[in-house]
Amino acid sequence: MNLMKSFTPRLPGCLAAALMTLTTCLWTFWGISELYYEGWGLPFPQPLAYLVPAALCLALSLLTLRQPRTGGWVLLLGGAAFTLLWWGLAWRRLGAPKPAALLGMIPVSALLCVTGGLFLLEARYRARTGATGVGGRTSLLLAGGLPLLVVLTVTVSELPPLLHRHDDGMRGPRRITAPGVDLLWAPQGPGWNWKQPWGGYPSWNALALYGKPPLGLEPKNEWNAQFRDMQTTGLCAYLSADGLTLLETPQFVWRMPTVEELLRSLTRDGHSANCRWNGNLGPAPCAILPDKETPLWDPAAPPVYYWAAEEFDSEQAYFVNYRGVVNIQPKDFGNPRHGYRCVREP
Repeated sequence: MNLMKSFTPRLPGCLAAALMTLTTCLWTFWGISELYYEGWGLPFPQPLAYLVPAALCLALSLLTLRQPRTGGWVLLLGGAAFTLLWWGLAWRRLGAPKPAALLGMIPVSALLCVTGGLFLLEARYRARTGATGVGGRTSLLLAGGLPLLVVLTVTVSELPPLLHRHDDGMRGPRRITAPGVDLLWAPQGPGWNWKQPWGGYPSWNALALYGKPPLGLEPKNEWNAQFRDMQTTGLCAYLSADGLTLLETPQFVWRMPTVEELLRSLTRDGHSANCRWNGNLGPAPCAILPDKETPLWDPAAPPVYYWAAEEFDSEQAYFVNYRGVVNIQPKDFGNPRHGYRCVREP
């Protein structure tokens, strides 16, 4: 009983330290995993951006352990600011969020605020007793050591396959013949990951409306393109027969690949991954896990997703990643990791 009474005042600090360390480890796991997945191939130091949330959490963790009052208020105010920012971005992007979406955002913000409150209780305990609380050397070592262990574990798992990806160095037109597919894929140039001056790649809308006046990838006075636009005015339709030049009039030799064609063209170690689409979002059934390798991908280039020709609805279109996962994004979305590649019949 005496042991419980002596431990109870320290409980808020222990819970707060555990929550901060857990949060830092989770963000570290996400950041280092995304660095090796999405960030691999981006010019340095851009990949380090994936580690920024983990670095902020680590800094906050060390601050709150040493200065619980200051750190507690930072977490409380940060949680409130994060909530306003997140809700504001969601409102601007998608309109007024639905109640279910708002409820889904609350736990993240609430966790920050609860942790901040626990550290404020820890500060009161230290001020009243003069004890160091959870700010001792062991807590500091755990706060910094566990995230480092996460980094090392993920690196040992993810880095070797990246360094040994199949890459034959050929970036010209490639014919891929696999179960259910036989297609010629565009060479490096405007038909394959044409990088834009802003540093990313065209959105689905921009690709589909390329042929609408004025000719080009500039924003058009359209709400959203449709599947028929991708077929008739899409960038691929304007490629020359060799796939190296964009012409003034549509040639209808090249086109955007379908989800099914993208999946069936995925490979691992130079062999077909034998993927097929079941019509659902998420990982497609594959005989082996595919990888970002030639002939379909450029392993050294930033894109890890390819747009597909189909639209999911009036607002979103399909894309496929190199691991055989099918997903959707807004049609006006474009970033340094969303690429495309035109195809034609051999």
